Amino acid sequence: MTDTAAAATVRVPFGSLDADYRARRREIDAAIDRVLSRGRFIADIEVESFERELAAYLGLPHVVACASGTDAIAIALAAAGAEPDDEVLLPANACVPVIAGVRLAGARPRLADVDRATLTMSRADAERARGSRVRFLLPVHLYGGLADVEGLPALARERGLVLVEDCAQSLGASAGRSRAGSFGRAAAFSFYPTKNLGAYGDAGAIATADEGVAARARRLRQYGWSRRDYSEIEGRNSRMDELQAAILRAKLPSLESDNDRRRDIARRYDEAFRDLPVTLLAARPGTNHAPHLYAVRTRRRDQLRGHLTARGIETAIHYPLPLHLQPAYAFLGARRGDFPVSEEASETVLSLPLYPTLSDDQIGAVVSAVGEFFGERR
Repeated sequence: MTDTAAAATVRVPFGSLDADYRARRREIDAAIDRVLSRGRFIADIEVESFERELAAYLGLPHVVACASGTDAIAIALAAAGAEPDDEVLLPANACVPVIAGVRLAGARPRLADVDRATLTMSRADAERARGSRVRFLLPVHLYGGLADVEGLPALARERGLVLVEDCAQSLGASAGRSRAGSFGRAAAFSFYPTKNLGAYGDAGAIATADEGVAARARRLRQYGWSRRDYSEIEGRNSRMDELQAAILRAKLPSLESDNDRRRDIARRYDEAFRDLPVTLLAARPGTNHAPHLYAVRTRRRDQLRGHLTARGIETAIHYPLPLHLQPAYAFLGARRGDFPVSEEASETVLSLPLYPTLSDDQIGAVVSAVGEFFGERR
């Protein structure tokens, strides 16, 4: 059978959460049974244990579990002191939940463009976009890589700004001995099912080394309570349920091996596509990715996507419309052309299948089909 024929006969879904469950069914079922047997379902032993275990993994003293990654952004900003007149600088090349979290915190978004090589925000991008009312920097660690974790913290220190990281796509990424989530005042994590560490529903967390931020976040996630039925501040209902915490605890010990498998797949793609007319994402020097998405860039994006679809290979676009062109945020006053790198990314980025249960045959099918599209046998 030729490589082209093999590509045509191997179906490759963009994600495979059912395969993920089957791979760790015993641990997941035991975790769920433990919660159901105990009969306590909201913010109890499993949540507290998950907070401790994730904090140990991150090398930080405090993790505060919450209901979603979007809530994690909102709570992290509010706990770090965001007020209605404050502007939060974030990249235009990001998903809507990021800017939604800023709005839920009551702050005003201000957008920046991104570095062309990594598609994440750099210090230079922040310097160009920063206005006099910007008080917070919200870099988004995207695709499993890190934003500028040298330049942005330095800028925050020099200008008296507060840095809050969005780590939804980069749990396990690192620079030196520091993991994503440890470069600012606080960090937000998402455990949406497709993330590197995914729940079986929505879930999120705030991580911080600041005891005051952690204490305020714990109040904000549950009605502002300092003790039951006593609200010191206005808060919300954003509690992680015990089932999700138990599932995340069952999966956390496998996170490093899962990320290693993701790195291996990404390296195989890098090697296969290096000489093709596509642009591959660059890693910032001194950083170690925890690949979440494998994004290639090509002006023939839509044709390539159609070609892969015809061969049973699912793909996705992250993201088809940058934040400044989303109708809901027209009030920011930005126009097409204001953030050219983010706009170019929205027209050229294609995400290929990348997850730990991807088989070698499926990887080969993706490599072969992409090579076939560009006229090269793989």
